[in-house]
Amino acid sequence: MKKLAYIFIIVLSMTAFNSCREKTTGEKVEDSVEEAIDDTGDAIDDAADEIEDAVD
Repeated sequence: MKKLAYIFIIVLSMTAFNSCREKTTGEKVEDSVEEAIDDTGDAIDDAADEIEDAVD
């Protein structure tokens, strides 16, 4: 039973340390690309609204 408790504590501490790590370069790039895609989508929506308003 003690062995199981030690294993549980080790796994729990490893999970805690991994969740507090900084973002990797790949994750930062991924976030930047996602933000750029969102911004582009917003710009397209705004342009479509402007065109619709101009047509009306």
